[in-house]
Amino acid sequence: MSLYGIGASKGLAVGPAVVIRELPPIERRSLSPDELPAEKARLHRALARAGGELAELQSRLSPELQGIIRAQLLFIQDPELLEAIEAGMEAGKNAEWAVAEATNEFVAAISMLASDYLKERAQDVKDFARRLQAALLNVPAPAIDLKQPSILIAKDLTPSDTAALDVSMVLGFATETGGPTSHSVIIARSAGFPAIVGIRGLLDAVEAGDTVVLDAFSGELIVNPPEPVRVSYAAQMEEQRKQLLAAKNNKHLPSITMDGREVELAANIGSPQDAVSALEWGAAGVGLFRTEFLYMHKNSFPSEETQYAAYKEAVERMAPHPVIFRTLDIGGDKALPYLEMAAEENPFLGYRALRLCLDRPELFRTQLRAILRAGEHGSIRMMFPMVATLDELRRTKQMLREAAFELGIARLPEIGIMVEIPSAAVLARMFAEEVDFFSIGSNDLIQYTMAADRGNKSVSYLYQHLEPAVLHLIAGVIEAAHSAGKWAGMCGEMAGDPQAIPILLGLGLDEFSMNAPSLPVARELVRSLSYAECRELAERALKCRTVEEVSSLTYR
Repeated sequence: MSLYGIGASKGLAVGPAVVIRELPPIERRSLSPDELPAEKARLHRALARAGGELAELQSRLSPELQGIIRAQLLFIQDPELLEAIEAGMEAGKNAEWAVAEATNEFVAAISMLASDYLKERAQDVKDFARRLQAALLNVPAPAIDLKQPSILIAKDLTPSDTAALDVSMVLGFATETGGPTSHSVIIARSAGFPAIVGIRGLLDAVEAGDTVVLDAFSGELIVNPPEPVRVSYAAQMEEQRKQLLAAKNNKHLPSITMDGREVELAANIGSPQDAVSALEWGAAGVGLFRTEFLYMHKNSFPSEETQYAAYKEAVERMAPHPVIFRTLDIGGDKALPYLEMAAEENPFLGYRALRLCLDRPELFRTQLRAILRAGEHGSIRMMFPMVATLDELRRTKQMLREAAFELGIARLPEIGIMVEIPSAAVLARMFAEEVDFFSIGSNDLIQYTMAADRGNKSVSYLYQHLEPAVLHLIAGVIEAAHSAGKWAGMCGEMAGDPQAIPILLGLGLDEFSMNAPSLPVARELVRSLSYAECRELAERALKCRTVEEVSSLTYR
């Protein structure tokens, strides 16, 4: 039996299924007025127990994962949520019933928002409610205890489930719900194991102990495959394992083609701790440091000192390799609980990233100062997301110059823009006169060029790395950079796509930045290629009219 979803973290896995079920249905019981005080006391004991469990779990996690649990600890102190629960109890409902009703209403309200990011944060509420219900029942909170390497099957993996996972025992996971920005997917990509999300009917089709094949390249999950199919996938995985091991052992080798064209292979990271993994996988630098991770799961904006300490740590860990800091890309689809913003019809086209930062200069100036100060400890570059116009870039550069003057810093780092809006690609020659480099954000560039949400299965056929229109935009951006004596990189998923790398190399891309586990394969691929032949391949690709035509092209 085959089921299909969205491959959110690419890869293959074959193994036994561990099915994660929900708690049993809660008891709904009417309370008499005399029972209310004791029931409220039971609720507060459960809150204390849930808080203790979360605090203990948080203490065992790495700093970048502690924020996931911190978000749930805030619910224990949330007066509005507590008032809603107690109001339900005063209306004659037992604690379990009142908790379910209040949290369900909270989740429903969040799910009505346009922001995909906030919709997925509703999972934090569900996770908290599940833990609180377990505490009320005086049973252990559901936990994932893996005895052998397994493939996780679930309706969705909760944030605390994901944070506490022993990733060495996880072959991959598949869920009925979830999206590309969920905690579980972010961790899967970082750890390098495959994941498929959005599989309808998953829990009805898979039983614990079933053998499953997880093909996150195609989004296919095969349940109890015939022996020949299982053997075929196992052979593919073994071959990939050998190739990856050999490639990882060669991480010290330069990323240079057979005819002498050298490119930079860098890593995308979201915290200083990720820098360690980046170096282990052979990164020659950081092509994208997602600074917004410092802002999430907190009560307020991080101070200049907090940001400076994190940025400095990343720079020192990567030295002498460069770190490219992307300034805050928040708002719209990635809102902050402490940042008041008006609801938007289409947050992907709204008030976010550089638009928000320019509108809130004190917030932006704090970050610019922190990054500039960190640059005193190593090699840094800085780039700005969602740049649509030259005026936005010029205003940003002026703010950067002012911040540097305040700090007594005479020499600015290299600065660039993320080319992810078609207007920036169309005006690339003009932008190239005012920046030191371009970094192509392929994820958003494809999405905006094709008017296709990459998380929407109904239009996923339009979201393709090798779409001719996208390739022509990329070619124009690279040519514009080189004509001005500047360099061009890419930090979207396309940069780590083995099918796209030869074409991108042929188009002249100078830097490829990707999730760290993808680096060894990319390095081996680059070293096996001829730049001259890649240029011929790219020329043929630019003459194609459909994705199918481009996909049918073969190197050599």
